[in-house]
Amino acid sequence: MTNKRLVILGLLILSIAVIGKLLIMAVKNIKVDDFHKAAIVFVIDSSASNQKMLPDEIKFVKSLCTILDPEDEIKILKVSEESYLIYEGSPSDSKGITKAVEAFTKYNPRDYGTAYGIGIKKAFEHCLTMKKEGYVPSVVVIGDLENEGAIDKQVDWNVLPDNVKSIKEYIPEISMMFVYAAPEKLDLVKTKLNPVLGEKKLIIANETNVDKAKRRFLEAIGR
Repeated sequence: MTNKRLVILGLLILSIAVIGKLLIMAVKNIKVDDFHKAAIVFVIDSSASNQKMLPDEIKFVKSLCTILDPEDEIKILKVSEESYLIYEGSPSDSKGITKAVEAFTKYNPRDYGTAYGIGIKKAFEHCLTMKKEGYVPSVVVIGDLENEGAIDKQVDWNVLPDNVKSIKEYIPEISMMFVYAAPEKLDLVKTKLNPVLGEKKLIIANETNVDKAKRRFLEAIGR
């Protein structure tokens, strides 16, 4: 009886040892993905012509911020007759974001023009700075993409692809998302920028499918 118990005990110890070894090997082979902080620069159209969609666009900004990490950094640039920074900080600062957009995107009938060109240029400049700080940068353009007002402040769609190419030399992982524009405008974006950024780093979505774009955006920034 004693010998039988010794045999059972020996087999049990051997089994535990084998299982333990297998677990150790499995743990060693698990690859832990490195977390990289993201820097998201929002370019949001607050011009008179885009006011109808603005409430939904602001909700989109806030909803996207809720799925970002507190260690990420966001910046919000408004676009109207001019373009300038209205918020920078953590995406988890919902009160700060709300106060900024409510204060600086109010309707002004004089703000008819759209300085998308200036806004995107400033967004790229912020991306270059944040890349040096160790962030993975991305630009999110929110609005109808209509070129209105002064021509020198608008987007030159023949020049923008070359600008993106230049940015990619310093930020190979940069991604861009364009949302809430009409399908024909988004088709232009796709035609001009897809050859430069590729399918995974360029996300477009009109107002009917913006929610589905969030998952693709997270993948684009490495989440």
